[in-house]
Amino acid sequence: MNILIKSATIVDASSKHHLKKRDLLIENGIITKISVSISNLKKAKEVILPNLHISQGWFDSSVSFGEPGFEERETITNGLKTAAYSGFTHVAVNTNLNPVTDSKSTVKFLRTEAKGSPVNLYPIGALTYKCKGESLAELYDMKNEGAVSFYDYKNPIENPNLLKIALQYSQTFDGLVQSFPFEKAIAKQGMVNEEVNSTRLGLKGIPALAEELQIIRDLYILEYTGGKLHIPTISTKKSVALIKEAKKKGLNITCSVAISNLILTDDILETFDTNYKLLPPLRTKKDIKALLKGLKEGVIDGVTSDHNPIDIEHKKTEFDHAFYGSIGLESCFGALNNILDIESTINALTNLKTPFSIPRNKIEEGSKVDLSLFNPNNKWVFSENNIISKSKNAALLGFELKGKVYGIIANNKKIIS
Repeated sequence: MNILIKSATIVDASSKHHLKKRDLLIENGIITKISVSISNLKKAKEVILPNLHISQGWFDSSVSFGEPGFEERETITNGLKTAAYSGFTHVAVNTNLNPVTDSKSTVKFLRTEAKGSPVNLYPIGALTYKCKGESLAELYDMKNEGAVSFYDYKNPIENPNLLKIALQYSQTFDGLVQSFPFEKAIAKQGMVNEEVNSTRLGLKGIPALAEELQIIRDLYILEYTGGKLHIPTISTKKSVALIKEAKKKGLNITCSVAISNLILTDDILETFDTNYKLLPPLRTKKDIKALLKGLKEGVIDGVTSDHNPIDIEHKKTEFDHAFYGSIGLESCFGALNNILDIESTINALTNLKTPFSIPRNKIEEGSKVDLSLFNPNNKWVFSENNIISKSKNAALLGFELKGKVYGIIANNKKIIS
């Protein structure tokens, strides 16, 4: 398929065309020409869109679908469609499935089901068998089958020796270990951030200490073992400081933050809307300020939507009984672009490719096409009509967002709304 993109502003700091308006000719999935103006001599399909900007394809490091096992929440086909229309060309899919992604065959299933999609699906393998935290899963076999990291989604590694062994073993095949920062003994039955609001509203609190204590432990273990460790979705000011210090020491540590934790504080909980029941919980303004600073300084490596569809039965219920989680793919770019400049936004959506071993295709002649297309300027209010996901549990419903996603061009396919 041949495509001619007309008059697009390129946002790619690694390209000599960065922040310049150019035409791009794409032939059979390869960018063959970039110029101020290209005549359509080959009768390629033209892409002409208002205030069109393009960047390297975005990557989301924490996406949950429902298939297999929970198809009522989301299917792989519709999940990948949602990712495409949300601007993501690469998604890492979590292990919260049935069966759990803890073997070569379960990794292969996800990759097979995603074949032919313009979006690249990268399975995350469970760190432990059935995510029970008792014994390591088949890490090496899953890596060979295409797993990009190992993570018991939202389940902390309670046994420090298990994390030690995982970090040591994974070094033999350059594996990436993830450890969710959540000390259960401290968090106990908490549901929201432990602060003034949790007390005022009568909701059991999760102290910031539950996150920070686990991070301190994990960093000590990493310093002892070596290896590659990723801490997903940090949420507190102290967590940023701890990881900043670890990076100064030269530890191979990366981390992410969920978009909800950059936008929302626990003040919003007074509505008792279960869409705001998230893990990690919504924190305070001082935490958001520290997270944003950490993101701008490179302490936090990237942003994830932490997309987690939950069926209505388990979300539209009493706060105590509701499941944690929010969908986020559809709103991630617009929310992030509303609080950061466009270059910082694109960096936050692409920087995690490197630790997860995802290809980074520059916007240069000869490169494989892997593009996200968007207009960074227009403002709009996120409503249920904008949701493509099967589940509708969106924490950012009703919020003003900035920037329209047009779609993607990747894997020699074009998906544009």
